[in-house]
Amino acid sequence: MTVEEFEEFYVRTVAPLTGQLYVMLGDLHEAQDVVQEAFVKGWSRRGQLDRDGRPEAWIRTVAWRLAVSRWRFRRRTADAWRRGAAPSHVEAPGPDQVVLVDALRALPAQQRRTLTLHYLCDLTVEQIVGETGQSPSTVKTHLARGRAALADRLHDLRFEEARDV
Repeated sequence: MTVEEFEEFYVRTVAPLTGQLYVMLGDLHEAQDVVQEAFVKGWSRRGQLDRDGRPEAWIRTVAWRLAVSRWRFRRRTADAWRRGAAPSHVEAPGPDQVVLVDALRALPAQQRRTLTLHYLCDLTVEQIVGETGQSPSTVKTHLARGRAALADRLHDLRFEEARDV
């Protein structure tokens, strides 16, 4: 991948990848950081990125792994995952978005990641297997359990909203 091709790849994919990692992680700042770091790592390997024809998957996987490494590090600190308010230039989320993000945050990280890869990134089970290294049955289990947990959580939140009205 030439310098120009990498720059074009970056411009075309940075926003979608950041959005995908935001859904996986539940933290916009963290998603922005790991995606940028993944692109920095990809820059030095840009000659290898295009060999398999899936440079976007490589960046997403590296960003996910960076996030996991950060989680492990932060787990040992008292202020893990304490973040300030959203940046002032970002529009406030609507009620439906808040409910969805809360429901997604309640899911285990692997289920949230698998659901994001399948529904937001439009990856097939086989592609998720290739990207995560999980077995097909594990991916399918994460999808089934994640959907069920998400449906239950969204139903419970909607029931609470209706009761409060």
